[in-house]
Amino acid sequence: MNNKQTTSRDPMLWWIGFQVFLFPFLSLITPSGIGFSSILLLLTALCMPRRSLAALAPHWKEIRWVLAAFAFNALLAVACVLLRPETSPSYLDKPLRMLLAVSATALVLLARPPRAVLWWGVVAGAVAALPFILWQRIGLEMERPGGFLNAITFGDLAICLALLALAGAIDYRHSTRKALLPAAGALAGLAASLATGSRGGWVALALAALLFLSYARLLSSRRLRLLVAGSFALVGAAFFVPATGMQQRALQGIDEVRTWMDGGSAFSNVGTRLELWKGAQVLIPQRPLFGRDPATLRGELRGLVEAGQLDPAILPLEHLHNDALQGLATGGIFGLLAWAGILLAPFLFFSRALGKAAGGGMPQLAPALAGMLVVLCYFSFGLTEVIFWSLKGSMFYALMIFLLMGFCLNAKEQRGY
Repeated sequence: MNNKQTTSRDPMLWWIGFQVFLFPFLSLITPSGIGFSSILLLLTALCMPRRSLAALAPHWKEIRWVLAAFAFNALLAVACVLLRPETSPSYLDKPLRMLLAVSATALVLLARPPRAVLWWGVVAGAVAALPFILWQRIGLEMERPGGFLNAITFGDLAICLALLALAGAIDYRHSTRKALLPAAGALAGLAASLATGSRGGWVALALAALLFLSYARLLSSRRLRLLVAGSFALVGAAFFVPATGMQQRALQGIDEVRTWMDGGSAFSNVGTRLELWKGAQVLIPQRPLFGRDPATLRGELRGLVEAGQLDPAILPLEHLHNDALQGLATGGIFGLLAWAGILLAPFLFFSRALGKAAGGGMPQLAPALAGMLVVLCYFSFGLTEVIFWSLKGSMFYALMIFLLMGFCLNAKEQRGY
């Protein structure tokens, strides 16, 4: 089930395993757990640079395109700062830190922690997040609770944890008792997301269901298939329970689209998005190659509002609420390629790993499927939100991708492929 255990008694290697657990556990229940974990992993790798680089070296061929995608994303940010005087140096922060998250892969390859530490961290993070968000929703009577994040990001990351727990259940498919742990994490994560009232993650759940269905033949355990099917069935059933608010939110969204299309007010969650996308259609063709600085983009949108072309309801919003449009508007065609690259390159890496898991016996099945789920989630989130806008959302993606890559490579090496 797990990667081959290291025989070393080096306390640093045990420390790395603890950090793998800590990252998903702290992601939703602390204000800075994701950033703290990213810095801790990087500092650990810098404490033993030769050993970290030596762990990565044999796998350069497998990881080169993923690294190239994240490096291109970082280099584009450097070019924007150098070539656009109005762009602040802080623009470099997220892309560079996302690239440096490759330290997580190096440490997993070096220490070879069991995958269980990641699954335990995922489950613990999801289970701890549920009472936290319910307290805000019920105890504090917040309509759209989001913990230490905004409601959308919290709901999105909770869905990620839920789906990661489902993927982790593959490693426990031969034990009903052990499978209860990831089952609890999956249900807690889904419930926490529903409690936020966010709708953006619903598309991710639909794509995740299709992915599980596509690889159902690899889920060799009947109890595992029942767990996956039951989790998605519960979400579907929750739509018809008034207390969850899902049906109300769906109908509200439909009404908001109709109102906007009929020329009514854009002062609604959906209306402002449609209005922003309308503005993007005007501004993107003006600078298709290099785009505009984000602050300049907001100024241009304000100009369209003052000219009467857009509704003033969009003025408080910081971005375009769509990752592809945001990439085009702020980086031109190169920005779009950078966004697509950090999604496509990891997806292809994990799909290749999953393709070698025929029959369900390959140990990389769980981390490879988990990696594909994370990429699909972020693609889905980006349809109605700029999930890479926040540092927390960006680093959760980068760290989880690079951790799961490390576990896939360890599993591949274990089987001698």
